[in-house]
Amino acid sequence: MADYYEILGVSKNATKDEIKSAFRKMARKWHPDINKAPDAEAKFKELGKAYETLMDDEKRATYDRFGEDGLKNAGFNTQGPFAGGFGDLEEVFNSFFGGGFGFGGTRRQDPNAPQRGDDLRLDLELDFEEAVFGITKEIKIDHLETCPTCKGSGAKDGAKPETCQNCGGSGRIQQTTRTVLGHFTQIVTCPICHGKGTVIKDPCPDCKGQGLKETEKKLEVKIPAGVDTGSKMRLSHEGDAGINGGIAGDLYIVIHVKPSLYYKREGINVFTQLEISPAQAALGDSVIIKTLDGEKKITIPAGIQHGEVVKIKGAGVPSITKPSMRGDHVVVITIKIPAKLSNEEKVLYQKLYEIQTLKKDSVKERLKGVFK
Repeated sequence: MADYYEILGVSKNATKDEIKSAFRKMARKWHPDINKAPDAEAKFKELGKAYETLMDDEKRATYDRFGEDGLKNAGFNTQGPFAGGFGDLEEVFNSFFGGGFGFGGTRRQDPNAPQRGDDLRLDLELDFEEAVFGITKEIKIDHLETCPTCKGSGAKDGAKPETCQNCGGSGRIQQTTRTVLGHFTQIVTCPICHGKGTVIKDPCPDCKGQGLKETEKKLEVKIPAGVDTGSKMRLSHEGDAGINGGIAGDLYIVIHVKPSLYYKREGINVFTQLEISPAQAALGDSVIIKTLDGEKKITIPAGIQHGEVVKIKGAGVPSITKPSMRGDHVVVITIKIPAKLSNEEKVLYQKLYEIQTLKKDSVKERLKGVFK
């Protein structure tokens, strides 16, 4: 796997300003319109991927801990900003640095070409048992769908797009910028038609000329057994609709599990506490406890100590990667000393104390005889 810090030539504790400066310097070197080396385009794309990751706090933290595979497993897009081509590089650099690159605009994405829709995120809260065993949930999302009235054209029924007068239908205009590096002439996207070359003077009343309309949609989502807080699910093509016939984006569901008042979860094991009396600890006992599978009888061995555990194998949480495998239910024993005693209990405890004291004295006497 490529090292994003090495690609940009910065240290792992580099600031955002240092990362931005390094990217700008390296981008000048490897821009395909300037550098004609066979690997220039590939290196330029790697620069974009590294920059996009390290400038995003959440992505950078994930990358630092788990690398590029960790980004993929967390549901992040790891293709970088130039994965599908360079698009309008001037606009990319303008968004990064405020303009001044002026590479000539030889490459740009056709704004009339199909474009993928945006991804969406939904945070879903589950009860503890729902997360353990899985559940089918109905969810509602607000997303953009292709306008059913204009079929995505943005124009009112019977109306047609007209040639943009600002750019003469080219979708591009020439712009000269004065910077500390000199004057740069840029070919930029027309701000009136946004690169399409046409404008809609009679827009669709339902979508206001956007071609997309926000709609609420219901979905049934099957949550697998064993999910935990932070688990992510991806529903392909359930995000916003694409533009110009492009595919829809994806919907990412992020799981949040309510804590249980009874169980404590660690991985696929669950822990509970069981209070027993000193007599139960000394003599052992059989007790019924609540488990994820209902009530079960467990055996407390005689002589168990405070803090020791009794395990119920296979009564924990199913593994999300291997549902047939389950963790354990770990019962942590706590011995409760009674704060108040009845007269009968006092007599019995006194008798026990005397017996234990006699045992100690007897042992001491025997030891005296041994060491005379």
